[in-house]
Amino acid sequence: MIQRIEYLEELKRWKNIDVIKVITGIEGCGKSTLFKLFINYLKENNIKDDQIIYINLEDISYDFKDYKELYNYINNKINLNQKYYIFLDEVQNVKFFQKAVDSLYIKTNVDVYITGSNAYLLSGELATLLSGRYIEIKMLPLSFKEYITAFDNNNYYQLFLDYMKNGGMPGSVNISKDSPNDVDKYLDGIFSTIVYKDIISRNNITDKLLLESILKFIFDSVGSPISVKKISDTLTSRGLSTSNHTVENYLTAFLESFLIYKAESFDVKGKNLLARDYKFYTVDSGLRSYLLGKKSDSDMGHILENIVYLELLRRGYRVYVGKVDDLEIDFVAENRNGLKYYQVALTVRDENVLARELRALEKTKDHYPKTLLTLDMDLESDYNGITKINVIDWLLKEE
Repeated sequence: MIQRIEYLEELKRWKNIDVIKVITGIEGCGKSTLFKLFINYLKENNIKDDQIIYINLEDISYDFKDYKELYNYINNKINLNQKYYIFLDEVQNVKFFQKAVDSLYIKTNVDVYITGSNAYLLSGELATLLSGRYIEIKMLPLSFKEYITAFDNNNYYQLFLDYMKNGGMPGSVNISKDSPNDVDKYLDGIFSTIVYKDIISRNNITDKLLLESILKFIFDSVGSPISVKKISDTLTSRGLSTSNHTVENYLTAFLESFLIYKAESFDVKGKNLLARDYKFYTVDSGLRSYLLGKKSDSDMGHILENIVYLELLRRGYRVYVGKVDDLEIDFVAENRNGLKYYQVALTVRDENVLARELRALEKTKDHYPKTLLTLDMDLESDYNGITKINVIDWLLKEE
């Protein structure tokens, strides 16, 4: 198993704290593996097997017809004499599961951990019922730092090019080591599971062609400002009848399934959000490559931007697209310590390109950290307080 050290450390910090630990993330990103790693940690720290109850609710062996059966099954395995650690994997497969989870949570000798593959898990009734009683750990596919641990290879540049193409889904990484030609077959399975089991069935969608067309449009427009109207107008011009309302519904379904993420616009001077076009980013560059085919290789700059966006999310930032007058900063990353600005480019060897990438950062007129990330294999440089650094170095270093 590829180690997921940062997520594992986060689970350790929350162990025995009186909240439900909810791990969310796209199908196949490694949530079940994280549970296994954490269970191994518990056993290494003198937690006995009978104190650990792990249930994968995608396993037909656990065919509970409702939340009461799930609760009774677990309740019959516990007593008041010791502490129990309950792991419910893909818990959304049990109808009204939140009632079972809440009933387990209120027991003083139970520590509850659950996973789910769509954002719907933490909306509606669950959010109301468990308000203030849970923390969410948002899991993504492998970071580049995690990705390289799967290979006996110190050529980080080549590994990064592979990472840009194949992405960081743990299953595709393992397959790429032995059968690189089978990566797309694996990703096809992941994609089909997400589309058919989650999006289509849960949202009663009947037009699979329209769904794939909208998703391809978004994947092909990664890093570019788009709107619902632009998507609708473009597809209509291609002969696919749709509406703004339909596109909006599909986008919501993609966001809830963690296939895509949305970055809103941020006015750097006014320090407020703007109601303008926003950008979308894909959860995994490998899924993008699979869906777009050879066309995916034509825009390496935006793929690089996508990787940086996801890394900023991993590091706990809220991430926006910056606007400074008529100029754009690729990312404004915000946390409780303030802001950081990031510009991303494949190369700035050309002086005109360098000047263009620096211009928006120079216009911010504040003292927050400013970074230019590129694939240029140069030493770290400074341009009047703007740090230029190789993106691979940045991905591998600690914040």
